[in-house]
Amino acid sequence: MTVHHLNQLLLVCSVVLLVAVAAVRISSRSGLPSLLVYLGIGIAIGQDGIGDIQFDNAELTQVIGYAALVVILAEGGLGTKWAEIRPVLPSAAALALVGVAVSVGVTATAAHLLIGLEWRQALIIGAVVSSTDAAAVFSVLRKVPLPARVRGTLEAESGFNDAPVVILVVAFSTAGPVEHWYVLIGEILLELAIGAAIGLAVGWIGAWGLRHVALPASGLYPIAVMAIAVTAYAAGALAHGSGFLAVYLASMLLGNAKLPHWPATRGFAEGIGWLAQIGMFVLLGLLVTPHELGDDIVPALVVGLVLTMVARPLSVVLCLVPFRVPWQEQTLLSWAGLRGAVPIILATIPMVQGVDGSERIFNIVFLLVVVYTLVQGPTLPGLARLLRLGDSGAADLGVESAPLERLRGHLLSVTVPAGSRMHGVEVGELRLPAGSAVTLVVRDGRSFVPSPETMLRRGDELLVVATDPVRDAAERRLRAVARGGKLAGWLGADGGAEGSQAGR
Repeated sequence: MTVHHLNQLLLVCSVVLLVAVAAVRISSRSGLPSLLVYLGIGIAIGQDGIGDIQFDNAELTQVIGYAALVVILAEGGLGTKWAEIRPVLPSAAALALVGVAVSVGVTATAAHLLIGLEWRQALIIGAVVSSTDAAAVFSVLRKVPLPARVRGTLEAESGFNDAPVVILVVAFSTAGPVEHWYVLIGEILLELAIGAAIGLAVGWIGAWGLRHVALPASGLYPIAVMAIAVTAYAAGALAHGSGFLAVYLASMLLGNAKLPHWPATRGFAEGIGWLAQIGMFVLLGLLVTPHELGDDIVPALVVGLVLTMVARPLSVVLCLVPFRVPWQEQTLLSWAGLRGAVPIILATIPMVQGVDGSERIFNIVFLLVVVYTLVQGPTLPGLARLLRLGDSGAADLGVESAPLERLRGHLLSVTVPAGSRMHGVEVGELRLPAGSAVTLVVRDGRSFVPSPETMLRRGDELLVVATDPVRDAAERRLRAVARGGKLAGWLGADGGAEGSQAGR
């Protein structure tokens, strides 16, 4: 590649990114999932489109797709709240393991009996489409106000189930039959255990290090966080464990560790997460050959119908029976089993392995993802409202911490969001713990030192100084007031027992 070629490549990539960014706005207004827009961009500039770019490298697509998925899982893990997923970990784990097995069995049987695929091909399709896509789930669900239990279950499931599905697809795509099913299950459990152990270890060590080492520039914290997350993936994969599970768990630990300059880190992770999604979907759109899809439309619709209306609901019902989940939540969990780039990426594995009929498998999976994402994504908010599962709670409070090493204190930068119950609360009514205080308020571009009688308003920016021993208590109190108002419990996250008693 010459400098001239580099200039051409940079021009094309920058234009594609700008079009993709503009498409996000269009998709958010129309309800069309952005992943379909990105796939459309790839198809439009591909060999059957206006760009006439010839691209058929499945192996390169798989490698780039894996790298993008690492970034997407890291971004999703950083945004996953431990308080939300801790109560639903058993049910999410059941969906990610037992639910995947049920979905693979039902979908593969339908693919063999209804569209005449060989058992090996049917099993590959069943495994490929049984994983809910992390990118689709994280991008769609965070725009839909769902109860914490439903949202936590879906996010944890999408973060966990990539690992066993990748193992199954690789096993089914490898030359020769899978002789002993119990050996395969043992391998899956071993890889998951190794990945979980490495992810938790790397995440804990990384969080401890970032809390105790003051970096010279705030911009280094986001880079360090993402480097730790990628380290977890690489270490897990090289140790013959599940790298995808490792990166998700490590990122989740980092995301709940109250690291310095956290909003900046989240913004950085979200930005490169968007970049990974755009690049991955556009590349997948380039790989597909539209004029070859016609013969596989009906098989894709049949497999997708069985997956959506039979396999997914059955796996949800069977897995959640022990947890007494209400039928409304089961219905929403069944419909919210979103597919996206992950199944399409996994469909490149049999292509790289040279499995007979792998091109048809890829086409079926591609069509299935496009059609059923187009159906499920836009209808999810309406279904949530129909089932009365919408959550109209106030937005969470954004708090950024900057360490003051010599003073053993912290500066907490707090913005009062729209819908926050902190609006109308006087500074003195915040009842911050001793050792912390509101030192500055910025309102309408003007900063001033507040008095105890200063009433806070939506959009205010507060500078709170807290000594190290009470830093966590001060943040908990701020979040409690933001959710529960001036009568929120002293340490409650949403107005605890004290707040309830005070209200009486």
